[in-house]
Amino acid sequence: MLAAKFCLTLETPSVEDFLTLRTKVGWGDLDVNIAEKSLNNSLFHVIIRNDGQLVGMGRVVGDGAMYFYIQDVVVDPSYQKQGIGAALMAKIEDYLSNATNQGATIGLLAAQGKEAFYSRYGYTQRPNSSLGHGMCKFI
Repeated sequence: MLAAKFCLTLETPSVEDFLTLRTKVGWGDLDVNIAEKSLNNSLFHVIIRNDGQLVGMGRVVGDGAMYFYIQDVVVDPSYQKQGIGAALMAKIEDYLSNATNQGATIGLLAAQGKEAFYSRYGYTQRPNSSLGHGMCKFI
């Protein structure tokens, strides 16, 4: 359960807050214009603040019909292990349960070592007996 000191809202973070949080977890620099366009084109956002400071966020991107990708589930390292990630995922899963239909695919790219966290929500590691390796290309 999320402590009372945290404020969870379904809103887009500011570009500045998004970039600051990315930096705190070591995700590297990102152009402000690209960050803004990416946030604006998302299907769903959830953020958590503590005293006005963004300490966690998550979002869903995709086509809104067949494909949905959980993206940028991130918690400030000084606030990890306090239930923030679980609170973010609960809201994301709630959104997805209402937004998806039979035949939809929900994907995500877990950070290394975070696979067990996502498996609690029914996400399966690849490869397995029916699915090959997931792949990606970074530009």
